[in-house]
Amino acid sequence: MIFNKDFTHKMLACLYTVHSELGPGLLESTYEVCLEYEFRKNNIKVERQVILPVYYKGVQIEAGYRID
Repeated sequence: MIFNKDFTHKMLACLYTVHSELGPGLLESTYEVCLEYEFRKNNIKVERQVILPVYYKGVQIEAGYRID
């Protein structure tokens, strides 16, 4: 994906909207769900809690890593 000024502006506007609406001090999961809502509303493709595979000596292990 190539980032451009319009995309960056749209993304930052979503971040600002969530922060302005909720303020500080809530759990990260709350901000994550609200930000996903704003992104989707603004036609920004988003995935939440994508599993990050971890390999140890060539074997995939269940480490529970998720990308926010």
